[in-house]
Amino acid sequence: MRLLLVFNPSAANGRAASLLPAVRAALERFADLDVIETCKAGDAFGQVSAADLETYDGLVAAGGDGTLFEVLNGLYAHEKPARIPIGLVPIGTGNAFARDFQLLPGDWKKGIELVRAGHLRKVDVGRVQTPKECYYFLNIVGAGLPVDAMETAEKFKFLGNPAYTLATLWHAMKLRSYPLQIEIDGMAVCQESMFVEVSNTRYTGTTFLIAPEASPDDGLLDITLLAKLSRHRLLRLFPTIYKGRHVLYPEISTYRAKEIRITAPENLMLAPDGEIRGCTPATITCLHRDLQIFAPR
Repeated sequence: MRLLLVFNPSAANGRAASLLPAVRAALERFADLDVIETCKAGDAFGQVSAADLETYDGLVAAGGDGTLFEVLNGLYAHEKPARIPIGLVPIGTGNAFARDFQLLPGDWKKGIELVRAGHLRKVDVGRVQTPKECYYFLNIVGAGLPVDAMETAEKFKFLGNPAYTLATLWHAMKLRSYPLQIEIDGMAVCQESMFVEVSNTRYTGTTFLIAPEASPDDGLLDITLLAKLSRHRLLRLFPTIYKGRHVLYPEISTYRAKEIRITAPENLMLAPDGEIRGCTPATITCLHRDLQIFAPR
């Protein structure tokens, strides 16, 4: 087996840097290995998109959700026949996508073992088309509250996993809402909402079970909308998101679809897979089983 490792030493607020020798040694026990060590945002995308992937059997993403997002989009810069399987080595703060495959943040040894075992699973990929660009995601893309929370969480990454939770609660308490206009497989939904999340997998921010019924290979994306509500009601709803019970509240609306169009308001920022990128209007499409990953049997 020949592998290309993309390693982000800045993952987990820089705590991942010390893991590179151990990760490299573990992979070299069963594979010929080339290593890309990123230095700044955009490195993983740029180097993967420029790499000759035909000589590799797999592409290993070692970092958080942002690293995986860049690796995925670098891979999708290649024509489909050249897209090789991705291995997940979760050493970031979030790693929400990896959690659906029994990998928690820090489970890098388990992630490497999945690569060594060589079992491949086809998963869905989300595609986002805005007026200015097209990009891909594996976990989730949100608008409204998720963007506000992500911008604040960046300042508190040194806290680890609680950073996103605290930032989300802080902004949720402001009760800011948006006049969303959405088409869900052609059905119009117009609603004053605090957020919309479009999920390929179940978790966001690692611990929020935002879409408890989502499956990464069913050909559908799960949509979650939170209507405007009182602060008292919000405080009752917020803890239920850890177990996915928020979907039982009448203020939460859920849908499943192959294509979602967020048509208004215009210029509402989007948050895909731990990043902030693009804005509305946007068309979000599910590409059914379009990517292979190393996964449990």
